[in-house]
Amino acid sequence: MSTVMGQIARFSSFVGKTFAVWVIIFAFLAYFSPATFTFLAPYISLLLGIVMFGMGLTLRARDFSEVFTRPLDVLIGVLGQFVIMPLTAYILCLLLGLPDEIAVGVILVGCCPGGTASNVMTFLGKGDVPLSVTITSCTTVLAPLVTPALIYLFANQWVEVDPWGMFMSIVQIVVLPIVAGVVVNTLFGKYVRQAVTVLPLISVVAIVAIVCAVVAVSQKQIAETGLLIFAVVVLHNGLGLFLGFMLGKLFKMSLPKRKALSIEVGMQNSGLGVALAMAHFSPLSAVPSAIFSVWHNISGPILATIFANMKDEESADKKPAEK
Repeated sequence: MSTVMGQIARFSSFVGKTFAVWVIIFAFLAYFSPATFTFLAPYISLLLGIVMFGMGLTLRARDFSEVFTRPLDVLIGVLGQFVIMPLTAYILCLLLGLPDEIAVGVILVGCCPGGTASNVMTFLGKGDVPLSVTITSCTTVLAPLVTPALIYLFANQWVEVDPWGMFMSIVQIVVLPIVAGVVVNTLFGKYVRQAVTVLPLISVVAIVAIVCAVVAVSQKQIAETGLLIFAVVVLHNGLGLFLGFMLGKLFKMSLPKRKALSIEVGMQNSGLGVALAMAHFSPLSAVPSAIFSVWHNISGPILATIFANMKDEESADKKPAEK
């Protein structure tokens, strides 16, 4: 039995590491054969709920401990997440004169909390992982209140926004599955730890299915506006990563903290953006989130590789003095 679990764990790890490849492959399949994947559209919220339940299984009380030991660092990260990305999205929409549905989609993904993949990227980039995990956890917990309010603030000029409806959606799609995961982890932690190795596989399958559903349903619109949306998503993500890093520099944080802040700010829970767009706006509004899901899983590993090879100037300065 342990041998089988070991093989599944290795396969799950491989799928997790090659996540971006699978998303791209299946996104292309859904684009060229949309009829094959349209059946997935009604299950987007359920699929995201499964991903969030998996996140809950990995959460413990200590994931919020940095709030008490380093409150300023966490506060800067949370504010950076909920100020930089929504504001950047709004400015890009105005400057580029985006069509209403696309503008709403770009703002929507900008107002989402941090994505769970950011913790892995921070680890690979030799950043401050505890800080990254805490910021992701805090922004996710705050999302039911903050995300609808931000979407109303920035997107209301393009479309009618229902903040209460979005609050309820986030509670159902994000908060309840995470709470359920935390409860299961608390009660059955011993068994959960054995199953956690399979989570990357489940998460990848669920997110790939979400992307396929959006691409399939919006194939015609993507054919017309896909390049424009892709360009905006790349700009949005790139600016978020850069401005997050500069925010850390502004507050004179150490290099590992700046890395964590950059990745936290730049990587979004784009699956939530897809689910909210499909439930409250239109399939075309979900496309920016779907493309963001593909792109930030390409830009994230690239940035993590660059970060891993960056030398901390402070450490370099201290070494001669120690000798």
